[in-house]
Formats: sequence, structure tokens, C-alpha cells
Amino acid sequence: MPAREQARSQGGRPRDSRVDDAIASAVRELLTEVGYARLTMAEVAARAGVGKAAIYRRHATKQEMIFEVLLPDRFLAVAPDRGSLRADLAAVLAEIADSMALPPQGTVPGLLADIHADPVLHDRFDEKYLGAQRRTLTEILDRATARGELTDRPDPATLNALLVGPVFAWLFLLSESPDRLPALTSALLDAVLALTEQNPRPAH
Repeated sequence: MPAREQARSQGGRPRDSRVDDAIASAVRELLTEVGYARLTMAEVAARAGVGKAAIYRRHATKQEMIFEVLLPDRFLAVAPDRGSLRADLAAVLAEIADSMALPPQGTVPGLLADIHADPVLHDRFDEKYLGAQRRTLTEILDRATARGELTDRPDPATLNALLVGPVFAWLFLLSESPDRLPALTSALLDAVLALTEQNPRPAH
């Protein structure tokens, strides 16, 4: 059986959540200490106090292991409903910024490069991260249109690019401080809402 399929096999005893937690903690610690490129499965096993077999039963590769630790649940599984387009987009943008800024330096660019080199992992990334964003943004835009906040519904893929692109550029191309992200995201919200031609319903 291929390693990837073997890692997916869930036969036998149920997985021990304590082992899952120990592996996740070890991955986060080692990403901070040695970085994405130098982290190894052997180091994670030693730090977690488990055998390498326990890790390979859960994750076929280092890349899959880190991906699952950083995105343990479906990203933006539920579209925020804060009562207005601005508030909803602010909540989405905050999650996007956190998902990029919280991992140790170098983790996101390294993982993305490996994701795009692995078709199976790339498909999972599309479904779990990008797909969830598109579905969430579609729901938010449909809701805003129904409320009368939008005269024309923007393309969700274009809106997704407008939200993600500047945050990625800020952190990984321009190497600006994550501490300044709130100012960037505030300005980004203003720009995005202007581009969507927001047209609020008049107050009575």
C-alpha cells in the first residue's frame, strides 16, 4: 500500500488524541526553533515522545503533517454574519491575516511551495483553504446583495484576491511587521468596499 494511502488508513484502534496533541505541540515548537526547512519527522517524534510510526499513521509526509497542524479544521467553515458587509469582510480578513501571520517566519512561503509541488496536497489545500474562502465570500456577497448593500455583486474570486494578495505581499514580499497588519487591513477594507461600489440602503 502506498505511504499516502497507508497514512489515511483508520483501521484498528481509535487514534489517541493525546498523541495528536503532542505531535501538534512539537511541530509548533520546532517550527519556531529550527524553521520549516530544517524540521524533520524524527525531530517531531522525539519532541512529542512518540515513535515515528505513530506520526506516519497520521501523516504521510512532513508537509502533510505541518498542513494539518496549521489548518486543523476547515478554514472559515461558517460565514460570519455581523450585520453588515463591512463587518463580515472585516471578520474574514482578520482570519486570513491570522492564518498567515501566526505561523513562524518562513513557514507559509515554504509550505505553499511544497503544496504546489504535490497534486494531492494541492487539491486538499484548494478544498480546505481556498474553497472555504470562496464559499464564505459568496455567501457574504449574496447576503449583502439581499440586504441592499450592493448594487452589483462582485466576483467572489476577484474579492478573494483583493483580500489575500495584499496581506501576503505585506508579510512575505515586503517583509513588513505583522504588528502593523491592523492598519493595513483597515485601509484594505476601505479600498475593497470602494471597489465593490457599496450602496447602503438609506436610513429611515
